[in-house]
Amino acid sequence: MVYLDNAATSYPKPKTVIEAVLRQMESVGGNPGRSEHQGGLAASRVMYETRHKLATLLGVTDPLRIIFTSNATDSLNLAIKGILKPGDHVMTTSMEHNSVLRPLEALKESGVEVKILEADAKGMVQAKDFEEALQPNTKMLIVTHCSNVTGTIQPVESIIALARHKGILSLVDASQSTGSIDYSIHQMDPDLLAAPGHKALLGPQGTGFLYLKEGVLLQEMKQGGTGSQSENLYQPMTVPDRYESGTQNAHGLAGLQAGVDFLLRETVSAVQEKERNHIQRLKEGLSVIKGVRLYGPEDVRQQGAVQLFTLRDLDQTQLNYLLDQLYGISARAGLHCAPLAHKTVGTYPAGAIRFSPGYFTTKEEIDQALAAVQQLALDF
Repeated sequence: MVYLDNAATSYPKPKTVIEAVLRQMESVGGNPGRSEHQGGLAASRVMYETRHKLATLLGVTDPLRIIFTSNATDSLNLAIKGILKPGDHVMTTSMEHNSVLRPLEALKESGVEVKILEADAKGMVQAKDFEEALQPNTKMLIVTHCSNVTGTIQPVESIIALARHKGILSLVDASQSTGSIDYSIHQMDPDLLAAPGHKALLGPQGTGFLYLKEGVLLQEMKQGGTGSQSENLYQPMTVPDRYESGTQNAHGLAGLQAGVDFLLRETVSAVQEKERNHIQRLKEGLSVIKGVRLYGPEDVRQQGAVQLFTLRDLDQTQLNYLLDQLYGISARAGLHCAPLAHKTVGTYPAGAIRFSPGYFTTKEEIDQALAAVQQLALDF
């Protein structure tokens, strides 16, 4: 099998990630933050260490500003619904995932005004696009760091700088960039940033986080046991406890910690360089196949580890099925949970095929995928 669906979830995982999850399940009996026996303390230690190592990897000054969640969707819902209130105005882009668009659509019913800015044909937006659409009641700007459809890397630094200058909150969806694109939260300086643990961070599914800048206050989405201030019936105000009610996924976080350890050793910059080379190889190979059309940036320096393409006007989902069944190429076709992005680049409603290599993808596997597309182009 040639796995080119890392934008959905990374595979394979480092062996150390698998071992960490198994070790946690086999050897640690305890609930993090709840039990003072050895097992409970060991589970709490996993959360503490994972939080601190993630902070080191991402350039977060205070690890306690990292809130653990189940996935990026949970993180984005908490950030969006925890901030926006009736009468607020929020801006986002046509390149966003449904994990942003659907919460915003739901908030429209309660009186939140939503403005979706149209990206250009390559999937890019600029800070001036946001500036021109500002309103007196604009509360938040939301932008994806890297599109899951085209791989387009947005100029988030300038967009965040605009928001800061105007006194508006900024939320970055870093689902496709965290662990794959070298960035520092300290330098980027968003108010909120969301990401999953199971993609380029190489952790298990069911893990994610939300970074919350000092001074930013969210309304929590749930209340319950936190293992702290148990004498009070109201939710603790301290971070991260306020947002981490209920038993945490210590097994998953043990695996996430191992994934972060792997990236700290290998470095995200090395991951980015390797994946960029894969995208360049895909671009060069796909561009010479008759009937193939590429979407997204032409310059790989403006692109993450995603390449979108179509083969003539054929059924792209059927072609993707044949890639899997005949050639063992695991990719993804369709709308990729981002219908407006496909409308933006011109692949709606049929969708397109997405190749997303990862750190463990080899040149030989890229060539194998290219050969499979070439053969399908000849057959159809």
